[in-house]
Amino acid sequence: MKLVILFVMILTMVQTGYTQKIILYRSTGGNQVFYLSSIDSLKFLPFECGDSLIYAGKTYHSVLIGTQCWLKENLDVGTMITGYPSNDGTIEKYCYNNEPDSCTIYGGLYIWDEAMQYVTTEGAKGICPDGWHMPKEAEYQTLITNVNNDANALKREDQGSGIGKGTNTSGFSALLAGNKVYSGGPFQLLGESADFYAGKNGSCGWIQCAYSMKIVFDTSTIIFGEGIMKGWGVSVRCIRDE
Repeated sequence: MKLVILFVMILTMVQTGYTQKIILYRSTGGNQVFYLSSIDSLKFLPFECGDSLIYAGKTYHSVLIGTQCWLKENLDVGTMITGYPSNDGTIEKYCYNNEPDSCTIYGGLYIWDEAMQYVTTEGAKGICPDGWHMPKEAEYQTLITNVNNDANALKREDQGSGIGKGTNTSGFSALLAGNKVYSGGPFQLLGESADFYAGKNGSCGWIQCAYSMKIVFDTSTIIFGEGIMKGWGVSVRCIRDE
């Protein structure tokens, strides 16, 4: 029973994203193998940017850019669908070309309402892990300032081409994951561009839009604004709560 309780406690703490590092203490000391039955005490250290975390069974890494802590990977959480997502309590995602392996590599593609979990408050938690949230407009603006509006600094080194080739000097490790044009529309632009939803409503005339950050394979300029339609499936990155 002691082993089971201790294992469940460690697993629970790690999955929250608040704690990853665990210190085990023994009164005898020395470089010996630690068995749970011989541990005198445990100390859980707070999450620090640069640590990894487990969310919905998948490991994510974090990176400090300026004073902001970002996930280094696109979210890949939820159930793959081929139709239009619904507000049914289940997180639903698209995988590029309806291939599950695409989600494993590039992360899921989410419509804005699903990413926000059907709330409209800017900076809501949405589908992010506990302690993280959908980036606000101002937080994306800060990120863009931190990298001097250099899209290449956000792209992984194997992404982009020519003047748009990634350097990843920020550690953001963006992938050009493409997008999904509405529920009945095509997947497009894999390897050519990436869009990242912000947690803020936008307006494109009569069309419902959201704020987003866009990077393209052949340019070093970051595009940011309210120009992505909320019914499109695009990538999601999370930023840590302050």
